[in-house]
Amino acid sequence: MSSNVQWKLCWENELERSDHSELNEFFKKTYGPTGAFHTKPFEGGRSWAGARPERRAIGYDSRGIASHMGLLRRFIKVGETDLAVAELGLYGVRPDLERMGIGHSVSALFPTLQELGVPFAFGTVRHAMRSHVERYARTGMLSVLTGVSVRSTLPDFHPYMPPIRTEDLLVLVIPIGRTMSEWPSGTLIERNGPEL
Repeated sequence: MSSNVQWKLCWENELERSDHSELNEFFKKTYGPTGAFHTKPFEGGRSWAGARPERRAIGYDSRGIASHMGLLRRFIKVGETDLAVAELGLYGVRPDLERMGIGHSVSALFPTLQELGVPFAFGTVRHAMRSHVERYARTGMLSVLTGVSVRSTLPDFHPYMPPIRTEDLLVLVIPIGRTMSEWPSGTLIERNGPEL
């Protein structure tokens, strides 16, 4: 990502209506090419898809929002172990900057992750993103775990759908206050809430 990207690290309650509108447009344009279904959560002007972030890292350049990553502290259960994490999600890079962003987004958030005192940052991505995240994993900053199912609640209640879903996802783990060898073993992660 170009060095002229300026990062805004903010709490969710620091965002103005105009920020949410700009983020809404960014997500619709960024997620739209992967299918209309992926833009559905942003109908009505929302700037979040599932759980609402606690903090955001928003990268701006001369054309507007260039990149985004959200963060939410929560407890997950890995196997039989309850674990405090900072969940990372709502990742997006403007299409003209693709292949240049996840590392910059995480790097921008890293001081915030350390400040929060969580042992790990955690996120999930679809298998279609494997080559993208594995490229970043080569830096040694994160590990990509496979063979792990993640159970989450749906962000909204629908009487015709089950309230939870279990997915086979790639799990991303970034050691913050502990080492990767201290990540609990287990083939099921209970998110106990909607994904970020």
